[in-house]
Amino acid sequence: MKYDHIMVRFGELSTKGKNKKEFIRVLARNIKNALSEYPSLEYIVQLDHIYIKLNDVDPDEIIEVLQSISGIHALSLVLKIDEDIDNICEESLKLIKQEKGQTFKVHAKRANKKYPIISDQINRLVAGKILKNTDLKVDVHNPDILLSIEIRNDGCYIFTKTYKGAGGYPLGVGGRIMHMLSGGIDSPVAAYLLMKRGLLVECIHFASPPYTNIGVIEKLKDLLGKLNVYQESIRLNIVPFTKIQEKIYEVSDESYAITIMRRMMFRLASELAKRRNCPAISSGESVGQVASQTIESMNVINDVTNMPILRPLVTYDKLDIIEIARKIDTFDISIRPFEDCCTIFAPKKPKTKPSLEKSIEFENKFDYQTLINEALDNIEVVYIKKEA
Repeated sequence: MKYDHIMVRFGELSTKGKNKKEFIRVLARNIKNALSEYPSLEYIVQLDHIYIKLNDVDPDEIIEVLQSISGIHALSLVLKIDEDIDNICEESLKLIKQEKGQTFKVHAKRANKKYPIISDQINRLVAGKILKNTDLKVDVHNPDILLSIEIRNDGCYIFTKTYKGAGGYPLGVGGRIMHMLSGGIDSPVAAYLLMKRGLLVECIHFASPPYTNIGVIEKLKDLLGKLNVYQESIRLNIVPFTKIQEKIYEVSDESYAITIMRRMMFRLASELAKRRNCPAISSGESVGQVASQTIESMNVINDVTNMPILRPLVTYDKLDIIEIARKIDTFDISIRPFEDCCTIFAPKKPKTKPSLEKSIEFENKFDYQTLINEALDNIEVVYIKKEA
């Protein structure tokens, strides 16, 4: 017996009230785009589920794609059948005979309230059929096989296989964001979490040749290639940062170098975000992992912009971040031995509680705005796209 549909469940989208229709529309569009190489698939978009009619397409391939799409809570391989109760019992028996196990449970859901048989009675009738015709035993607490039956307006769906989705919101419903991308472990993970919340991510990277190796840029391209699983095309803005960085070390105390550097980066990111119509910026910072990520440092660094700054990793432990990096397959790329400008220029004893007044005093010693404008006018743009 072959499953003929995939049932897509929304999860968190079900709480969105008046926005729900728009969220589902965007999710359906994202699903169709992700599965565009399977033209024989058919889509039935409803307020409670999206159904994908397989038309003999291998379901394993489709499930793998669907599990990477944000906004999907779960998905099930289902068989659509006529809702006549004798037919439900017969088809349920055929389906459960395909499964391995010694115990089972039937869970019926009567979404169509006009259906004349209540859920509990459906459970009993189907379970009775299975008990009479197999050696399976009932276990309502921890069954080897969970047989689900959903009675809906358009028919009955039966299934035993459910898969976890990515969760979150459909990509694009949250707008666009300018994300500060380094070559480390944290910022790609932060980008993934932003995508999962429905944000289209555009990236900015600060390059300091000849101090930084060209290998860093290749590393970034490979990292974003992994993130193409979740967002098919990502724009990477490579900002020349060498002149600014050299000037910072010329005019400031070494202990303030990272603070001034981060302030310049946030100025650049904010200005580029405005030019690119991104209403917010983001980073891979967490609280207290390095000197620039103390609350006092963040406060001084944030002073240069009134644009919202999202830090999705702010409460994450490093081990939690590494676990996600392994899950999305960016970890091994992130630990390649090519350092970015923050790592290469890191001072031995950075200020963990920098003074805003002192930071401004150092910045006033050079014409940073001219250097910022020059850097913005010489950005290199690279698009990293999902391979066809």
